[in-house]
Amino acid sequence: MTDRRAEAYDLVIFDWAGTMVDFGCRAPIAAFVEAFARRGVAIEEAAARADMGIAKADHVRALLARPEVAAAWLAAQARPSEAADVGALMEDLGPLMREAAATASQLIPGAAQTIAALRARGLKIASSTGYTREMMGPVLARAAEQGYAPDHLVCADETPQGRPSPLMIYKACAELGVWPLSRVVKVDDAEAGVAEGRAAGCYTIGVAASGNSVGLSLEAYGALDPATREAKLAAARAALTAAGADLVIDTVADLPAAL
Repeated sequence: MTDRRAEAYDLVIFDWAGTMVDFGCRAPIAAFVEAFARRGVAIEEAAARADMGIAKADHVRALLARPEVAAAWLAAQARPSEAADVGALMEDLGPLMREAAATASQLIPGAAQTIAALRARGLKIASSTGYTREMMGPVLARAAEQGYAPDHLVCADETPQGRPSPLMIYKACAELGVWPLSRVVKVDDAEAGVAEGRAAGCYTIGVAASGNSVGLSLEAYGALDPATREAKLAAARAALTAAGADLVIDTVADLPAAL
């Protein structure tokens, strides 16, 4: 049987949006919708969420490859998208993501207490993200003001490949001197992040209620009637489990008890 006591681990690696900050993972959606709208292309929230968690440049490529987005791009631009369009969209996304993330960097309820509890048990705290380092600037500052400053951060533009490859986790472990990977816990709300943890050989925990799968702000989530809330949670849990999560919790507030 797998030992899930905190003493069985040395390091916990957290995702950011939808896991530690930005309940519902709202900021990236707003930025993607606006970046494409500036080119006359309307994208649905469901399309923007489909590949959440991967590196933002890869996310742009995935969106452009979707048939409905490709058709809308052709109609708006009178030509198919090309490689240069990825760079142009990323140039817009940088400021848009910084602006959106700066206004959506409230810690998930219970997140600061979870970090304190894990550190009290001697665990190191790292973080990884599909954001670039530039995009993370205001998020880091706002999180630190609320009491969350991880020991390490890896951004998707700092490894040869982003999620679902395990390279960001490998980088964090190498730089923090943590091994084997079986002594690492990965916590993520997106399926790509769960796949990343599994690929690395970590004990991988999915986050359902605050994450990309449910996709609602804290206020909207709290306003759901119980039956609707449970249906959305069940779908999110199923998706994270299918992606390979060893365990699924509602929010990071549940993590200390889970370990």
